[in-house]
Amino acid sequence: MPKTAAGKTGATKHKFVIDYSKPAADGVFDGADFEKFLHDRIKVDGKAGQLGESVKVTRDGNTKITVTSNIPFSKRYLKYLTKKFLKKNSLRDWIRVVASAKDNYQLRFYNIAGAGDEDEE
Repeated sequence: MPKTAAGKTGATKHKFVIDYSKPAADGVFDGADFEKFLHDRIKVDGKAGQLGESVKVTRDGNTKITVTSNIPFSKRYLKYLTKKFLKKNSLRDWIRVVASAKDNYQLRFYNIAGAGDEDEE
C-alpha cells in the first residue's frame, strides 16, 4: 500500500548545540566570528550563505551556538565546519571537537599534561 503525500508528518526538526565555553573563557575563541562563519558557510540547496527560513544560527550568550534546521541536516556537517573554522584560525592544534550528547558538540583543549614525560631520562 503506497503512502500518499497527505500522510506526511510535517517537516523534520533538527537542533544542534556547539558549546565553546572553555576556549572562550581563556579568550582564544571568538563566538561572534564563529557564528558569522557558520552563517556564511552552511549550504542549503547547494548554495552557501543563503539559509532562508530553513536553517537558523543563534548565539546564546558567550558559551553556545545553536543551529536549528527544518530540512535534513547532518551533525557531522556541523563538526566539519567547526574543524574548518579552527584550522582557519590556527586553533586546530590545541582545540578538538567532541560529541558530548546526541545533539551536542563541545570544544575542548587537548589534554597534554604528562605527554612529554617519556622522553626525559
